[in-house]
Amino acid sequence: MFYRTSEPHGLKRNPFKALVVPRPIGWASTISAKGVVNLAPFSFFNAVAESPPMVMLCCNGNHSEGGVKDTLANIEETGEFVINIATWDLREQMNATSANLPRSVDEMQAAGLAPAPSELVKPPRVGASPVNLECVHLQTVALPSSNPAESNHTVFGRVVGIHISESIIDDGLIDMKRFKPIARLGYHDYAVVKETFTMVRPA
Repeated sequence: MFYRTSEPHGLKRNPFKALVVPRPIGWASTISAKGVVNLAPFSFFNAVAESPPMVMLCCNGNHSEGGVKDTLANIEETGEFVINIATWDLREQMNATSANLPRSVDEMQAAGLAPAPSELVKPPRVGASPVNLECVHLQTVALPSSNPAESNHTVFGRVVGIHISESIIDDGLIDMKRFKPIARLGYHDYAVVKETFTMVRPA
């Protein structure tokens, strides 16, 4: 089949997010200027550069109380955030933090997650996550939106510090079978990395 994205596709649900898969989950912890911690997962997330390391996440839609979502507001207020990698063992807590809660609620606390102090930025990291990327805000890009009333922004951040649990390191390499990161698929589906294969690029 073929369809123009500006026209009906004829399927039960929009297939776009089920086709561009798997997408890593950017589980972003931020803190407001008033000191309220926020934790939220973003499926439009990825690493975009290695030297220096940089990441991006897309904050789509508005907060139920009006204005942009807490993650975007906090990053722009403070210039800092942490990306916590969601794993199989943390899947339920990650999902719980996707709830649309009042701005005054600390999602990390609400999900029963213990915060851990960061080294270089103010937002706390998820202590139970085996990988945390401490980031500083580089820039925010406003994207076109099909609904002019809905916010649609991409945030770029520079990774200034990385925490890695010794439990997922084996012989100086990250062991994916121990790590078990999860990724977003389409609809309500997710994937977990349990198997890998190796291919060496041609010289």
